Amino acid sequence: MSYPLTLRFKVIAIARQFSVEDNSGRLLMYVKQKAFKLREAITVFGDATQTRELYQIKADRVIDFSARYTITDAAGQEMGSVRQQGMRSIWRARYDILRGDVPVFEVKEENPWAKVGDQFVKDIPFLSGFLFHPRYLVSTPDGRAVLRASKESAWFEGRFRIDRLETPLSADDERLLVIGAVTTVLLEKTRG
Repeated sequence: MSYPLTLRFKVIAIARQFSVEDNSGRLLMYVKQKAFKLREAITVFGDATQTRELYQIKADRVIDFSARYTITDAAGQEMGSVRQQGMRSIWRARYDILRGDVPVFEVKEENPWAKVGDQFVKDIPFLSGFLFHPRYLVSTPDGRAVLRASKESAWFEGRFRIDRLETPLSADDERLLVIGAVTTVLLEKTRG
């Protein structure tokens, strides 16, 4: 994968959807959240025409407080899951990315005030998307930073940038890391 990755959210769509592109502009994933579902259901495709399914992400409950989002590949094999840290996420967003029941990565919002400010100006033309930029840091359980997701300025779309940091990872861990980070950004964008 060629970093940084760019997430581009469609502004006008019934169901939340966005593309994930690598540094060269090549489409890696097209993510679509199913509309009008009681439980979160997200499908990740390998193409914008939504014909080649890569992953399914499904919540284990209707109310997403401390929900667990299971990630399965196209063959139905569980890759891992993303779990919100419940009470610890009330002020500062926190998630665990797990393999089985073992946390592999932790996602933590770096500055909760940025998200609060972003919410206040999100519907004001020419201010929305330009003043406040929430950032999320992903680290290993022992505290080594591996990835950062940051909101970027954009006129007619929501846009996030994912930067890979120096910590070495296996190919399986990196694949889980990227899909877990994409899931976390989508969940946080849904919440505001």
